[in-house]
Amino acid sequence: MVVLVDENTRVVVQGITGRLSMRQTKMMLDYGTKIVAGVTPGKGGETVHGVPVYDSVEEALREHEADTSILYVPAGFIKQATFEAIEAGIKFMVIITDWVPLHDALEIKAFADEAGTRYIGPNCPGITIPGKIKLGMIHPVAPGNVGVVSRSGTLTGEVSNLLTNAGLGQSAVLGIGGDPIVGLRLKDVLELFEEDERTKAIVIIGEIGGTMEEEAADYIKKQLVTKPVVSFVAGSMAPPEKRMGHAGAIITQGRGTAASKIQALKQAGVKVAKTPWELPSLLRDSLGQQS
Repeated sequence: MVVLVDENTRVVVQGITGRLSMRQTKMMLDYGTKIVAGVTPGKGGETVHGVPVYDSVEEALREHEADTSILYVPAGFIKQATFEAIEAGIKFMVIITDWVPLHDALEIKAFADEAGTRYIGPNCPGITIPGKIKLGMIHPVAPGNVGVVSRSGTLTGEVSNLLTNAGLGQSAVLGIGGDPIVGLRLKDVLELFEEDERTKAIVIIGEIGGTMEEEAADYIKKQLVTKPVVSFVAGSMAPPEKRMGHAGAIITQGRGTAASKIQALKQAGVKVAKTPWELPSLLRDSLGQQS
C-alpha cells in the first residue's frame, strides 16, 4: 500500500493558469507526476506545459481519466471549485489555497465527507511519495521508511530535508494544512501510516493551537499504532496570551498549548524532540539504527 497516491495517480490541476500553479505544474511534471488536464474557467482550449486546459472538471474528465485534483484556486472561489471536483467524481484533493473562509471550509468538509472524498488542506504544501509522485510544493526527498505528517507548511520541508541529509529516507511526506478546519487530521494519517507496509516509523510535526496532537496521542494510547512515533511541537516559546497570526494557532480552555500537546504525546509513549535537529537521533533510537 502507498499512502493516498502513487506513481499511477492521474491528476487534474484546478487553477492551472495562475502564476504559482504554472510553475508548480512544471515541477510536478518534471518529477514524473501524471498530470492529465488543467482547469480554469474561460481558458478552455489553452495548454500549460503541454497539459490541455478545460473550462470545468466535468469537461476534463470526459476526455481524461483522473481521480485526484490539486487546487491552486483563489480563496474566494475555492468552495465552488472543490464542490465541482467532488461532484465530478474526484476522490482525493490537495487544497493548496490559503485564506479560505472558515464557513467555506466547514461546507467543504461536510460535502467531502458525505461524498467520501478525502483531502488535505486548505493551506497545505501538499504530499509527496518519494520517487513516485509529487503533488504541491514539497521538494523531492530520498525514498525510505519514515512517514512524515505535519501541520506546518514550512516545517514539512525543513524536517523532510533534515531527515534526508541524515540518511533517513521517507515513505511519504504530507502537510495536512495549518487552518482550523482541514480534511485529514493527524490521527487519520496515523491510521494510513499504520496500514502502509513501507512505513516503519512515523514523525509528527505539530504546533500550538487546536487539539489534533492531543487526539493523535489518544489514538496512539489506545494501541492503535504499533510503529514507533517521534514528534516535534512548534511554539514552545510563544508568549502566553499573545495573539498569533497563524490561522490554526488558537488555544482554548487550556488545550492547544505546546506544553499540553507535548505532555499528551509523551504520555502516549511518543518521543518528543526539543528541537527539529533532535529528530534523526530519536528516529534512529526508535528503529534501532546506528548513526
